[in-house]
Amino acid sequence: MLSRLYTGPLERIAPIKVSVPTDGEALCASDLLNAQKLTALLRRFGCSYPEGDRRAIASLWSKWHFSNVLAHGLAANLLLERELPLALEETHIDLSGEGYTIGLRLVNEGIALGERSAQHRFERIIDHHLEPLIRALSDWSGAAPRVFWSNAGNYFEYFAQALQTHPLALAHTNAPALELLETRVLANGKRNPLYRPIRYQTTANGPQRVRQLCCLRYLLPAVEYCENCPLTCPKRDKTSVEQ
Repeated sequence: MLSRLYTGPLERIAPIKVSVPTDGEALCASDLLNAQKLTALLRRFGCSYPEGDRRAIASLWSKWHFSNVLAHGLAANLLLERELPLALEETHIDLSGEGYTIGLRLVNEGIALGERSAQHRFERIIDHHLEPLIRALSDWSGAAPRVFWSNAGNYFEYFAQALQTHPLALAHTNAPALELLETRVLANGKRNPLYRPIRYQTTANGPQRVRQLCCLRYLLPAVEYCENCPLTCPKRDKTSVEQ
């Protein structure tokens, strides 16, 4: 069933593997909540960025990871009306030699969503994957949680928009995702950490997609700014950037 997703805007994304590793070939995502295991992984990833700030290392690692989780999770949710088993304890991740996420392995193909509000249809991803992992990454790196939520929101918005061009998309397929991004306060009374992560700026070349918050990659030597970086001047004093 899930194989139908990997075309159009998802054609370059490695399909999910539906299997449970038994030989240690993939890391269980819940292991990332273990401080020692997370430290080992991020130090391995950080070897590619010598003298890089640990906040930026953790942020860049999260971007690799969140892009994988949200591409698959939103595609199944919006196009197939299925909730994937993406809680941390249900998810295994394939890692590159450098230590970043390159693929996911899940225990099954998920379940039918049924009738759910925009908030409730994404809660497994948000409450049981993103939230605990962001807390761990923030504790490890010292970067504010909003940096990681901004990274997640960036990919959430990107895939919500891109999936509307998928061959399986119907009119307003992405409406639930866009509704969530426009919700400032959640039903439980808490602030929505995914609220409006992106703004569209008018330029001479048309609308430009701009993040609301910097991902801190400028703290990594020799790494270019993002295409949608909110910093208006690359020479801006680093201490002036909100973190």
